[in-house]
Amino acid sequence: MENKGTILMQKYEVGRMLGQGSFAKVYHARNLKTGQNVAIKVFDKAMIMKVGLKEQIKREISVMRLVRHPNIVEFYEVMASKTKIYFAMEQVKGGELFHKVSRGKLREDMARKYFQQLIAAVDHCHRRGIYHRDLKPENLLLDENGNLKVADFGLSALLESKKKDDLLHTTCGTPAYVAPEIIRKKGYDGAKADIWSCGVILFVLLAGFLPFNDRNLMEMYKKIATADFKFPQWFHSDVKRLLYRILDPDPKTRITINKIMQNSWFRKGYKQIEGPHLSPTHGDISDVHNAFDDLSTLSSPMSVKDEQCPMKLYCFNAFDIISLSSGLDLSGLFEKDTSEGQHARFATNRPPSTIVSKLEETAQLVGRFKVMKQNGIVRVEGFETGVSEQLTIDTEIFEVASSFYIVEVNKISGDTVEYTKFWNQYLKPSLSEIVWDSQGYEQYI
Repeated sequence: MENKGTILMQKYEVGRMLGQGSFAKVYHARNLKTGQNVAIKVFDKAMIMKVGLKEQIKREISVMRLVRHPNIVEFYEVMASKTKIYFAMEQVKGGELFHKVSRGKLREDMARKYFQQLIAAVDHCHRRGIYHRDLKPENLLLDENGNLKVADFGLSALLESKKKDDLLHTTCGTPAYVAPEIIRKKGYDGAKADIWSCGVILFVLLAGFLPFNDRNLMEMYKKIATADFKFPQWFHSDVKRLLYRILDPDPKTRITINKIMQNSWFRKGYKQIEGPHLSPTHGDISDVHNAFDDLSTLSSPMSVKDEQCPMKLYCFNAFDIISLSSGLDLSGLFEKDTSEGQHARFATNRPPSTIVSKLEETAQLVGRFKVMKQNGIVRVEGFETGVSEQLTIDTEIFEVASSFYIVEVNKISGDTVEYTKFWNQYLKPSLSEIVWDSQGYEQYI
């Protein structure tokens, strides 16, 4: 794929690489039949298995099939070879909106135009039960005519993702743009959270800097939680009023998209973009299944040897990593942690197999514990009954980057005195040997 002029699936001539992320590369390509320029996003199947991205990528495809709008990057088809998965998408040549605003604030009429197009795209998504959940200038592209295109639906959620309380619960997004209710981890309305992110984007476009920013990340989250921000002097009163309604920390009283679109500042010069006719998506859902059919036959280099209960590692996103950094536990902003002394976390550069071996060795040494492994969790469970119930400890392994992991140890049940004795005498000394000792991650040893 790296060779210029490669013919892909007898459909596309692949050219230069346009960009590269953690898990995919994007290339310029030309449709051999129509001559149309497209972007090809390439995923490595083994990497997808390694970091547990299969369901996320399937969701991204499903979402992009549902959202067809002039202000959203168009998805054409998904293809697969034995080792790769390919997305064929609209090529957007103008680059990221982020690069434009990084040079300084935009004129009000230009910022309003981009905001109008963003709201039109987000409204289209919400009407179809889709919530983006990672809206930021880096995920907003500009075409050759200067029109905005929303991209990257990798963290999006569908309506059916909601739980019984009718809320979403996955903590995700980019910290400076996330709504306060996401930080609270109590569940949130995806539409209201997207609206907040749109407000932060509008502020950035007009100001040239973030409304909530602090060198101390804990302080930044406190500002987000209370909507503590100040307008630059050049902001006009009408846009200030609109932003106060959007950046309302209470999602119940936050302005809706319908109300935003009725706002006098928003409506100034507003007209729907007349985009090209968007034809029905190529292929049907079967091509998605076909692309992933043989993923299960690939062995994950990071899997733990256990035929009946294979390990499946969860890959941290940036929000998770920042939230877990020393001194940045966001739950302290909203509630008292009642699990003190029954929870531990550390980082290691040892493979999951070594971590599991340490747990198995400890259980064998003590002689009255069994070890079970499933879905990224290693459970150490006592044979005997303690003061109240049998002692059960879960250890979960999270992949942050290649050869770097965060390990969480939690007491699930059993007597606290028994747990403390087991932890201090056996488990902690055993795990101490594999803890990464860089400052900031050695949080309990």
